[in-house]
This record gives sequence, C-alpha cells and structure tokens, in this order.
Amino acid sequence: MNEFEATNDDFRHLDDGLPPEIQRLKDAGQLKRAIRLIEGELRAGTRPELASCLRAERARMLRTPLDFCVTREAALEQVRAEWPDFSEDDLDRLVDTRRIDWRLVGGEQRFLDNFVDSLRKYPEDVPGLACPVQDRAEQLAVLDEMREKGFAERRIRIRASIAAGEGVDVAPDTPVRCWLPLPAKCPQVCDIQLRDATPGVQVAPADAPQRTAYWETCGEREFYVDYEYTIRAPYVDLWCEAPAPAEKDARSASAPAPEVADVAEQRPHVTFTPYLRELADRLFATIPADDALGRARAAYDYVTNNVDYRFQPEYLLLDPIADSCAKSLRGDCGVFAVTFITLCRLGGVPARWQSGLYAAPDYVGPHDWAMFYVEGLGWLWADCSFGSSARRDGDEARRRFYFGNLGPWRMVANSQFMAPLTPACDTLRADPYDNQVGELIVGDRGLTFHDFTWQTTLVSMS
Repeated sequence: MNEFEATNDDFRHLDDGLPPEIQRLKDAGQLKRAIRLIEGELRAGTRPELASCLRAERARMLRTPLDFCVTREAALEQVRAEWPDFSEDDLDRLVDTRRIDWRLVGGEQRFLDNFVDSLRKYPEDVPGLACPVQDRAEQLAVLDEMREKGFAERRIRIRASIAAGEGVDVAPDTPVRCWLPLPAKCPQVCDIQLRDATPGVQVAPADAPQRTAYWETCGEREFYVDYEYTIRAPYVDLWCEAPAPAEKDARSASAPAPEVADVAEQRPHVTFTPYLRELADRLFATIPADDALGRARAAYDYVTNNVDYRFQPEYLLLDPIADSCAKSLRGDCGVFAVTFITLCRLGGVPARWQSGLYAAPDYVGPHDWAMFYVEGLGWLWADCSFGSSARRDGDEARRRFYFGNLGPWRMVANSQFMAPLTPACDTLRADPYDNQVGELIVGDRGLTFHDFTWQTTLVSMS
C-alpha cells in the first residue's frame, strides 16, 4: 500500500473537511487537479491532522466517475428512447426538484447509470415513462398475518455468491481474500445453519457485528455460501393508546440492553450537527425527555413523511449522511435508517443499525433498517424506507406498521454501521460502512462494485 491509499478507518474523518482550494476544485468537478493537490499535501506532510480526510477524499474522487458516468447527452438519449418529447428543460426540472442526483466530473454534469429507474418511482413527475405499479398483495397478506397472530415466522434458505469480473486478472498464484455475509445472532433470528460453501470457509462468530464467511486462498475467482435460518417477526401496535410488548419467543436470541454507544455520535455519518440539533429541537419541543416512544415516533414521522426515495451512489461517495439527508430530503434505505437513528439519539432514544437482505418470495436484495429502544417495550424496529414508500402510495396503515415492526422477509447480517469484518480487512473495502453482498481482495487490490458481480437467490421459504 502506498502513502496515498486510503484505509477503511480514514473514512471516519470525512467531516474534517478538505483545504478550501481543494474543496473548490472538487466542487467544480476538477477531480484530477484536486487529486494532484491531495498527493502533494500528503507528500509534504505539513497538515498531518488532515491526512486521513485527504486519503479518503482521494479515494472518493477516483471512484466518482465510475458511478456518475452518464453525460447529459446520454441521459437525454436514454429517456427519449421511451419518452420522445423529453426536453432539456424537463431534465433540468427533475434535477432542480432533486429527483435526479448528479456530480460534476471534468467540469461536466454527470448522472448515475440507474437514474431512469429511480425516476419510475414518481409517475406524476415523468408521465412519458412506464412506471409499473408494484403488486403488494402478498406483502399485505403477511402484514395481516402478523396483526392476527401476533407474529409471522419463516424458514428461509438462500444461496449467495460473488465473483471477480472479467477485467480482473486472477492468476493461479494470486492471493485472494473474500468475505460473504451470513445470518447473525439477533433478536428475530435463530437456528442458523450453513448448508454448503466454497471449500476452505471460515465462519465468523454468530454475534460478529458484520458476520461473514471468509476465505483466504490463491487463484479463486468465485465464492458461494448456502445457508438456512428461521426468522420470527413479532408484531406490536405502537399507535394504540397503551402499547403492549410483543410476545417473546424463547428460541430467539435475547436482545442486549442499550449501551452508551446507542445514544452517541458516530463520525462521520451519525453526527449531531448544528442543523440536526435545531431540527431535533423542533421535532421534540413538546415531547417530554422521558417519552422515548413519542420521540421515536416523531423522528419516524419526520423521515417517512418528508424524505423521498432516490437511488444513491455507493456509500463511500456519500457526504455525512444524516445531515445531508435532512437537508436534501432524498435518500435510499440506508440513508433513511441513519437519519432516523441520528434523530432518535439526539432525542435521547437508544437506536441501532440492522441490515442484510430483503428476502421476499419474488426478490432478494440488499436492505437496511433501524432498531430503537423503549423502556417496557424493549428493542423495536423501524423501516423508514418502507414507511416512506407507503406514504407515497397513500397507505397510512402500512406506513404505521413499519414503526415498530418488520415482516419476516429479512436476512440479518449486520448489527453495526462501520464495523470491522472478521478477520478485519486491512484494504479499502467496496463499502467501508456495511456488508450486504460481500467483499473481494485480489492481490493487494480491494475490488469495487464495478470490479465484481454478486448474486443472491432464494432457494426455499416455508
């Protein structure tokens, strides 16, 4: 590793901020010039306190063109293939209303390669695009099952894999390390079994904060795991006059008590900025400090009723998440969760991260959500992304459901944001904060999401 290469821990210092002359170049999209100045600063060593931030920002600038790769001309062409009358003014309108995320690269405006799919979530804004309506009948049936029985339980089996891309040279003697997520010990999951895996697998402890299967070998391009677990999703109605705790299941792991960290800042993304402090003061102004449920509900209402879903670049490229989300009112599931957690903690309500997969009968993919603690009720869940989606659909009952509850279509791998892998990864990860699809290190190079492919498949659900 050379003197310019970032480590995962360097990203804890993003909020230190760049020197102003470098920040101006970054904002103008002059990334190559900014990188040259960063490397000069690191060689000179005159501001060692900024070294971590400089290395992290250099890594971000190198990756920005990979995610923000669609030019204005290409963006217009993509939309016009389906909506011929789409104009430059229409594009600017969608940019100005924050429906489309963008960055300057080489001084030119660039967009994410999935920006069109993000637009499809808002039919009223894009009348010329096909915006299929999601069939929620099966999802709503599970929610009704939970309300009726007090829980829903599923036995789920998943096969997950990761493979180096065709452009990655993996010679027979090239060292390769791989981490793939596994179900972790948590309040709603039990009876975890590893059914099959690429030979040589090492399994992290069940309570690892980001639990994985791990390999250290040579010349391997692809790795897989096949695992099974039982998940029991309890139901609690937090909108009634006197909420009662959900029925506990002896087979599930006992939930740990809140810790000091559950009400603390965690740089750079769970930070109590002046803006967030003022927002929290407004949200909690009439709610007593000892009313944890009321304060958590106020945080949930704010996020789900005000923040709209928008696809994000890889999280390594995001500025301090909670503060940025509260100002832009845009985000994806993880951004929603971090913002809710931060507001809860500002209100003195213990809150934690959970993530892994959304594992539905017809779809399996990465997903993030949050937990919060109320004395007498214990640890509860909040899925602000699903809540915001329900608000967008005009389904208030569904929005309320995801304050306190999750359905059983989940695989929980991670209980902490920005936690180390097992064993720890000393090379910059594709995602230094979370692990939902895996990490690959080939030689001394940490592969990005553009360098590898991944797949998660539902084998069975019963």
